[in-house]
Amino acid sequence: MKTRQLGRSGLTVSALGLGCMGMSDFYAGQDDAESTRTLHRARELGVTFFDTADMYGPFKNEELLGRVFKGQRGGIVLATKFGIERDPTDPTRRGINGRPEYVKAACEASLKRLGTDYIDLYYQHRVDPNTPIEETVGAMSRLVEEGKVRFLGLSEAAPATVHRAVAVHPIAALQSEYSLWTREPEDEVLPAMRELGVGFVPYSPLGRGFLTGQIQKFEDLAEDDYRRHTPRFQGENFQKNLDLVARINDLAQQKDCTAGQLALAWVLAQGDDVVPIPGTKRVKYLEENLGALEVELTRDELAQLDEIAPKGATAGLRYPAAMMGSVNG
Repeated sequence: MKTRQLGRSGLTVSALGLGCMGMSDFYAGQDDAESTRTLHRARELGVTFFDTADMYGPFKNEELLGRVFKGQRGGIVLATKFGIERDPTDPTRRGINGRPEYVKAACEASLKRLGTDYIDLYYQHRVDPNTPIEETVGAMSRLVEEGKVRFLGLSEAAPATVHRAVAVHPIAALQSEYSLWTREPEDEVLPAMRELGVGFVPYSPLGRGFLTGQIQKFEDLAEDDYRRHTPRFQGENFQKNLDLVARINDLAQQKDCTAGQLALAWVLAQGDDVVPIPGTKRVKYLEENLGALEVELTRDELAQLDEIAPKGATAGLRYPAAMMGSVNG
C-alpha cells in the first residue's frame, strides 16, 4: 500500500484511509458482521488509517472499532473526533462543545470505547463558537503531554482558526469535505494548510456516494438515509448533479475504471499531502475504492474533469442550511 505523510507532522498513513461513519449511523442498512469483515479486509490490503468519531452512533462506531482492533494496535492509525454532543435518547438533538473540561472527558470516554490507551489523531469535530480555539487546543495539547494522544487535528475549521490553533500546538491535519462536487477548499483552505504544514484529509471524496453513479433516483435512498434531507439529493438539484455524474462515468469508461475510482483518483492527484478517507461498510466497495490507487490521470484527463466539474458546478448546499453554520468555523 502506498503511504503519505500528513503535512510536516511526521505522521505517515496509507494513501487512502477508511471512513467508518456509515458502519454505524446515518446511512441505512447497518450490519456489524459485514462492517467487521470490511475492517479486517482493509487491514489485509494495507489500509492503516481509520477514521471514526464519538458522535457516530452515537458511540457505536468507536465501540465497533474497539472490538475489531482489540490487541491489534500496532500499525493502525486511529483517528477519532470530539466536539459534537448528541443526546443518546434523542440523537437528533446535538450541540457543539469545545470547553477544556469537556475535551478531557470526551477523550477519556473515547479511549475506553476504543479499548486503547492512546489515540493517534484526535480532531475537534466542529469549532465551538463560544470557546476560544486557543482554550480548546490548549486542552488537546495537554492530552499529548499525558501520552493519551499523539497528534492533533481540526475538522471544518477556517484557515484563520487553524492559524490561531497552530500558535498553541502543531496541527497535523485538517479534515474537510472535498471532492469533484465540493471544490471550495481549493480557494483558501488548501493553500493555507500548505503554508502551515498541515495535512489535508478529505471526507466524502465520493460525494456521499453520488459520484459512484450507483444512485440514479431519489428512491434509491432508504427511508432512514439522511441523504434524503440533503439539498444536493433533492428535486431539481438531484437531476442536475446526475447529469454531472453521467459525464464523469463516460470518462471512467474510457479509462476502464469505475466512476468512483476516477473521482478518488482525482482527489489523490491534488497533492501528496492529501489523504482521502472514503467511507464504506462493504468489502466489495472497499476493494473497488482501493483500485483508485492504480488509476493514473494525465494532464488532459485532469483538464477534462476540471471542465466537467468546475468549482460551483454542483447544485445545492452540501448540508441542510441549518447545519452550514457549523462548517468553516
